[in-house]
Amino acid sequence: MRPAHIALAALVAAVWGVNFVVIEIGLDHFPPLLFSALRFLVAALPAVFLVGRPKVAWKWIVGVGLALGVAKFGLLFTGMSLGAPAGLSSLVLQVQAVFTALFAFLALGERPGRVKLLGMGVALAGIGVAAVDEGTSGPLTGFLLVITAAVCWGVSNVLTRKAAPPDPLNFMVWVSTVPVLPLLALSLLLEGPDRDLAALRGLDWTGAGVIVYVAWITTVFGFGAWGWLLRRHPASSVAPFSLLVPVFGMSSAALFLGESVSPLRWCAAALLVGGVALTSLQGRKAAPEPAVRVLVPTTNVPTTHGGSTP
Repeated sequence: MRPAHIALAALVAAVWGVNFVVIEIGLDHFPPLLFSALRFLVAALPAVFLVGRPKVAWKWIVGVGLALGVAKFGLLFTGMSLGAPAGLSSLVLQVQAVFTALFAFLALGERPGRVKLLGMGVALAGIGVAAVDEGTSGPLTGFLLVITAAVCWGVSNVLTRKAAPPDPLNFMVWVSTVPVLPLLALSLLLEGPDRDLAALRGLDWTGAGVIVYVAWITTVFGFGAWGWLLRRHPASSVAPFSLLVPVFGMSSAALFLGESVSPLRWCAAALLVGGVALTSLQGRKAAPEPAVRVLVPTTNVPTTHGGSTP
């Protein structure tokens, strides 16, 4: 990879990592489900009129939209609103690679090798250490919701592998149209119309900037740049940069939000990143190229075989 391309890959990882801090700020302005709905609304408009017609069947767009948009992001935003720290969330969400490998085995018959199984075990050990740390220092409910969000992300990754979209950005923009109405309905039902209207009436420049960042910067720019890199370089060269997402997430949370990182959390980070690396990089050459290109960048942030963006 050229130095400029390396810098672009690192920039995307930084954008996805800092996104967790931006989400934390946004949750001070919006209820979590409404915030998630606005994120997808702004990501879809006006981009949906610029990317062309969908290039895969609608059943895949709807399936991924529900699993990724409604379930994964709804749970992630709710978990963070209940106290899951931004830095820890950026780290824990990486366990989606383990769930992706597990669901790919159950649904697609993709048998993991010994190295991948070792990586899954190491990553799960990291989750256990993080759970111990969070259970003694913070609210465990939010932490568990973030893990559940990672499970839903794994489901969406397998659906995306089945869809095998030729244009990841086109696919992501159309997927963004699906969660808007379900999330709005859930927000009205669970968060209440009064709370939603108060948040919208109180919209200020900070709130608007947060929505623009999570929608256009992390989604449109992030996925567009990641897909551009994957079209020019092997996935095995691009995917490892996604392991920088929790590095940027934890460091930016410490810098901007004052989140402390305990020794247990450092241990959890080492285990999780190391385990995800083993899970992600093992067997990459054997995977079909279109599926790898689609699944590597899954959010928020984020990748199927290596990391995340919300």
